[in-house]
Amino acid sequence: MENKTFKRTTVTSALPYANGGVHIGHLAGVYVPADIYVRYLRLKKREVLFIGGSDEHGVPITIRARKEGITPQDVVDRYHEMIKKSFEEFGISFDIYSRTTSETHHKFAAEWFRKLYDEGKLTEETTTQLYDEEAKQFLADRYVTGECPHCHNLNAYGDQCEKCGRDLSPTELINPKSTISGSTPVMKETKNWYLPLNEYQEWLKQWILEEHKEWRPNVYGQCKSWLDMDLQPRAMTRDLDWGIPVPVEGADGKVLYVWFDAPIGYVSNTKELCEREPEKWGSWEKWWQDEDTRLVHFIGKDNIVFHCIIFPVMMKAHGKYIMPDNVPANEFLNLENDKISTSRNWAVWLHEYLVDMPGKQDVLRYVLTANAPETKDNNFTWKDFQDRNNNELVAVYGNFVNRALQLTKKYWNGVVPACGELQEVDKAALAEFKDVKEKVEALLEQFKFRDAQFEAMNLARIGNRYITECEPWKVWKTDPKRCETILNICLQLTANLAIAFEPFLPFSSKKLREMLNIDSFEWEQLGNTDLLKAGHQLGEPSLLFEKIEDEVIQKQLDKLEAMKKEAGDRSQESEGSGNLFTTDSSLPTPIKDTVSFEDFEKLDIRVGLVKDCQKVKKSKKLLQFTIDDGSGTDRTICSGIAAFYENPEELIGKRILFVANFAPRQMMGIESQGMILSAVDFDESLSVVTTTKDVKPGSQVG
Repeated sequence: MENKTFKRTTVTSALPYANGGVHIGHLAGVYVPADIYVRYLRLKKREVLFIGGSDEHGVPITIRARKEGITPQDVVDRYHEMIKKSFEEFGISFDIYSRTTSETHHKFAAEWFRKLYDEGKLTEETTTQLYDEEAKQFLADRYVTGECPHCHNLNAYGDQCEKCGRDLSPTELINPKSTISGSTPVMKETKNWYLPLNEYQEWLKQWILEEHKEWRPNVYGQCKSWLDMDLQPRAMTRDLDWGIPVPVEGADGKVLYVWFDAPIGYVSNTKELCEREPEKWGSWEKWWQDEDTRLVHFIGKDNIVFHCIIFPVMMKAHGKYIMPDNVPANEFLNLENDKISTSRNWAVWLHEYLVDMPGKQDVLRYVLTANAPETKDNNFTWKDFQDRNNNELVAVYGNFVNRALQLTKKYWNGVVPACGELQEVDKAALAEFKDVKEKVEALLEQFKFRDAQFEAMNLARIGNRYITECEPWKVWKTDPKRCETILNICLQLTANLAIAFEPFLPFSSKKLREMLNIDSFEWEQLGNTDLLKAGHQLGEPSLLFEKIEDEVIQKQLDKLEAMKKEAGDRSQESEGSGNLFTTDSSLPTPIKDTVSFEDFEKLDIRVGLVKDCQKVKKSKKLLQFTIDDGSGTDRTICSGIAAFYENPEELIGKRILFVANFAPRQMMGIESQGMILSAVDFDESLSVVTTTKDVKPGSQVG
């Protein structure tokens, strides 16, 4: 898309769900990169608005409330305050952090829905769902338990069996029971309103696939995968008692679907802020309906479809809203080589980190940015956290700053010395960092925050090389004038570091400015070699960062180990989900017990040519393969590996291995006729097993 100059930028970050705290996966995927970008825009003196807030509706909140014997409002009040406070302490600089239970939001979202309804932009459909006659309410999937039809676990949920890992629908359960009353539910008709995504498919293809080819490959690819399939109408209402009531006659007991309600929260929060401070922010409409405004959504990859397909259709149907100009979605962050899981409490929680590591907000910001999962899933380990702090922040950045300031204090009582005649070594050092502004800016504008931070750290590397080579502590004894020039250049580099790291490490930059006795710098000054004038009195130097000892890290590792024991052994998806692969870990899995050759011969493993592969609707885990198995009749196999293939069409044309003689089984209403062979690497990435040559379909493996 042709570059356009915008007058202002609206930046949103995914609304965290208010039934738990925020963890490092959320920070790395959404909030740290969004905050870096917004701080950069502010330093550039651009008009920008940063919107945040809590997502407070939906079934998981009602389940937690019922479990704890409190109201849903009690749940969201507790976690909204926790999340908001954690963000503030961590330096996520929202202009407003509100919530979707606010009066402003309820009214605004209801009006949006009613406008679409009145203009005939929604369709009405009647379906049958499970209904609890005692509780007098329809049951969401998680409000139904029963016997799994596959492994016969007696406590399977209506959406998934946690024992065998199968995706389920409530009607598949044997002897289903309502978790609310314990009674047996019945099927009952219900009416809901749908957003006809199919009517906007051609527009979406033009807008995204033709006009936004500059989007990140993971975002563009996932959008293309959706748009290559036929989009279907999606329900925008639910039969629940917690949420925003549907503002239509005959809709008693129904609320707006949380994914209709939540993204509207970006707009309603803007409206709330603008009405509170109109003189500063003006009208909310200019931030959402003015073509001179750029809209950027920061999200994780699991929210791409909502922000690139559903919300844009909602805005297009409304008729007045601008579309997102970019959606820089990140991949996922793992923890100690294992997927972060809130249900298993396998996470590093922000509110706990702030207590355990006081004053170290910037250390975590630095490490998460250095390991940012911008193009692929990445991994956080406490050992890497310690190494990056000790070997980069302390030994490179902090070391250079401390030497420059301490030597100036020692030789000139903290007064900036004059810069004399430059030697070649000085000119070379100055030349190295003169284009730092251009490099960092270019990377930030492309949402490459990891690379931009690396360029900022290069300033400290340049400084360390320069001061080590020039040895001012020795030069002072023989040529004080020369020493003055060396330290002047070191101090100019130090001031540049305070500017370059301002978007990334705001607490450290503030501390460094205090040591330099400077209230603020302008971004435009970055790369300037005369930021500190001769004769300027510096402040008192102190350590910018401190070394983190082994025992501190061990305490965090012990904490994780305790979490693991509490949660029990973490299960892996196995043949129950139609998938056969090795287990996770950073070490090879132990070899299983020896089997006889005769037992192995019972498995009929063959080569199949993938003719089609797509995600199974209403399933988060399953891919449906259509395979040429050499028999002349296509074979269908379902495999629980959807999480590893954002674009399943990339498997089309591959020659894969599958077990041909497993008994057929029903999976989400589809008869699966075999099992795909896959392997999981030690970093938890998965790959379907393929052949290295074009072996004919149906060829036997043995």
